[in-house]
Amino acid sequence: LKNVKTKLVLTSLLAGNLLFANEYFDEKIIQDNRVEILNLSQDQAQEDSAKLKKDWINPIAFSFKKEYGSDNEYELSSISVDQPIFKSGGIYQAIKFANSSYDFASLEIAQQKKELIKSAINLLFNINKLDLNIQKSQLLVRNAQIDVQRKKEQVLNGFLDSSFLDNALLTLNDTKISLADLKYQKKQLINNFNNISSKKYTDLATPTFNLFSQDDYIKENFEILKAQSQINKDYNFKNMTVAKYLPTFSAYYTHNNYHTHDGTLSKTNTNTYGLKVSIPLDVRTFNDIQSDKIEYLKSKLSLKNTINDETTNYNNAMDKISMIEEKISIVNEDLSVYESILEIMKQEKDAQLKTQSDYDTLKNSSEIKKLDAKTYEIDKQLELLELYAKLKK
Repeated sequence: LKNVKTKLVLTSLLAGNLLFANEYFDEKIIQDNRVEILNLSQDQAQEDSAKLKKDWINPIAFSFKKEYGSDNEYELSSISVDQPIFKSGGIYQAIKFANSSYDFASLEIAQQKKELIKSAINLLFNINKLDLNIQKSQLLVRNAQIDVQRKKEQVLNGFLDSSFLDNALLTLNDTKISLADLKYQKKQLINNFNNISSKKYTDLATPTFNLFSQDDYIKENFEILKAQSQINKDYNFKNMTVAKYLPTFSAYYTHNNYHTHDGTLSKTNTNTYGLKVSIPLDVRTFNDIQSDKIEYLKSKLSLKNTINDETTNYNNAMDKISMIEEKISIVNEDLSVYESILEIMKQEKDAQLKTQSDYDTLKNSSEIKKLDAKTYEIDKQLELLELYAKLKK
């Protein structure tokens, strides 16, 4: 793993690679209605935040009353307001809480959008991977057909028992069935891709993701950023709770307006205004504050756990990429052997020491190895895709 990380630092362009890869996470690949839902969620989060910022502002109360049953009927309209102007820091903390809530919601929506785009890219990779497997399966069918023809000639010439031909036919049949299964799987993936994407998969090229450092992964990781944002939310909410039990200074105003029909009612319009201070005395105060403090401490510990989890996730991905690169190296070594043998076999075929079918069988096997290498490269890109999808950039 240490060698992989060393290679990682040497070969990557770090932030530049992250920005370049982000071009592939274009929301245009997703159907408009799915993007619109996420955009509406973003607008809703903004409105919810604006509403939270105004929660400390009390509404203006208006009432109207008409009295019957007395000698002089009258109507009374009243307007009153009781507005806190100082809540021991609670107003400031409420605004900060609204901002941190919006930041958290925005991160969640951005993550959902990127996950949706990742799903489309993942399907695109897997469709291409199935194309390679279909090509491999077609080559296996050709080799199986060659083997059946060879066994048939040997059985007819008395060199082999018919059971060898039966086995060759069973292998050919199994290979054809596997090919049919692969074609069906490809159709399923295309249908799934069309379900979330506004593009035809044939119009899109698969991206090439580059390795990047663990530091970049930790700094830009959605889960870690959300955990940090959660700490801010819980901290501001804790302070709001404390302020709730501290003195609140309010300004109040009431205007009563009496309406009479004959002018004989001896009531005058009144205006009442002033300042007041209030302190709630609640036996649950300590428990309420302590509960929110504990929640804040939990969120701080949760951040450490999230960093550990995502570090492990990164290291596991690097280990798997290292394993895939080892497989690619092994396949390339095999290909070198195949190329040298094919060169010799071609000469022997030209000298009529080997048959065309012998050469074709080995040539097909060599092509299968090349397709294996391409498949492993896609597996590597799929691992990197999972990492990139976790990044805000």
